[in-house]
Amino acid sequence: MTDQSLTDGQLADAIVAELPALARTARVLVRDPVRAEDLVNDTVVRALEKSHTFRGDSSVRHWLRRIMHNLAIDQARRPSELLVDDVEALWHDDEYSVDAAAVVMRAETQDEVLDALVHIPYAYRATVVLHDMEGLTSQEVADVMDVSLPNAKQRLRRGRMALVTALAAGHERRVALDGVPLRCWDARAQVSDYLDGELDPDVAHGVEKHLETCPTCPPLYAALVGVTGVVAGLRDRDDVVDPQLARRIRQQLGS
Repeated sequence: MTDQSLTDGQLADAIVAELPALARTARVLVRDPVRAEDLVNDTVVRALEKSHTFRGDSSVRHWLRRIMHNLAIDQARRPSELLVDDVEALWHDDEYSVDAAAVVMRAETQDEVLDALVHIPYAYRATVVLHDMEGLTSQEVADVMDVSLPNAKQRLRRGRMALVTALAAGHERRVALDGVPLRCWDARAQVSDYLDGELDPDVAHGVEKHLETCPTCPPLYAALVGVTGVVAGLRDRDDVVDPQLARRIRQQLGS
């Protein structure tokens, strides 16, 4: 049975069957596990809402990828992304090169590839993920992203170059931070629980050692401490909730 003849129930089953692949793609596109889960959920919700628009012009797989792509664009954040124009300028320079062995070694480690991908602007990251990871052809990528075939091929070329440059830069960061316990994100993901005193002693010690030696994380932690303290202080202010408003609310609740 072709996608074009799917009933509502069969379309729902096809969406469920695509969930593992959707989750895999989302985890690479947005990196953060919680945001990836939200993206998959939002994609399914949007697909069910728009199920009446599915006409079988493409497969359910590509239809869902297009929905996810559009949602991810809307939600995209751009933390310390590479400027692709700058990357291409580097590749135009005959003097530019990278440590190929170090780049390939990093690429063989999933966490290193994901760390590099997050530094690539979304449109190029998505193109590389859909083509090189998901196995879509350039034409299929163009259809999913609603761009021309030449545009999709350009994004793939520039995205691959940016990935190599990001992997190379990551190797340079690792060398610069040699001896610093934990990666920055691993430490930053723990600092909220560290601030609340909820980490195991061994994990807390690793975070402390990282903060002692990392050049970039201590200011972020200091800002967290400061902002959390200010927010906590709000509960002691008399004017946080207008007394008359509070009284009206209590009356409405019958208290």
